Amino acid sequence: MALSFNKIDKLPRRIVMSLFGVIICAISVGIFKIAALGVDPFQSFMAGLDALIPIDFGTLYMITNAVLLLFSLIFDRHYIGIATFINLFLLGYITEFSYKFFQTIIVNPSIPVRVLCLVIGVVIICFGSAFYMTADLGVSTYDAVALIIVGTWKKGKFQYVRIITDLVCVILGVILFLTAGGTISQIPTIAGIGTIITAFFMGPLIEFYNVHIARPFLNK
Repeated sequence: MALSFNKIDKLPRRIVMSLFGVIICAISVGIFKIAALGVDPFQSFMAGLDALIPIDFGTLYMITNAVLLLFSLIFDRHYIGIATFINLFLLGYITEFSYKFFQTIIVNPSIPVRVLCLVIGVVIICFGSAFYMTADLGVSTYDAVALIIVGTWKKGKFQYVRIITDLVCVILGVILFLTAGGTISQIPTIAGIGTIITAFFMGPLIEFYNVHIARPFLNK
């Protein structure tokens, strides 16, 4: 990803924002897992894959994103930046650590506790996403897929292509989850109300954090 002079001038701060944003997002995914009311579409796919393949989630996440990175490097590498690699190498392992840690302090959570965890997870993932996006040092390998389909291949509008890629992730996640031995009654834990909220209602909250916190921090 080519960096403008303005980006280079603020590069250390952008790197800090990217690192902070990815860490916060990873912690939020751990909280989503505790809530067990659904995660974002890509994490739905990862949850299904994790149920099927018996390796650590962090390693599995890195391998999956390495495959998607190869896709981006082949078709349009300008979406890849420093933040892409921060996401690739850190998010999975931090998510795994966070989930295991929260399991030790939140044991057999009740429905109200799970709902509270879902709300906290949404707020935190939006906060982290605002820093990660405002830093503008590359996108995640999954985000790059829709951008390449629209920007490079000129196939459709982003909002529609992103909905399709999200649906594909959720469907594949559910299929993989059931193939691994999961039951239909357990599906809402990986594709539930949390998935709907993250797919349709995160935008306004991310923009709120962008305007009031992330952008002022970058331009301070």
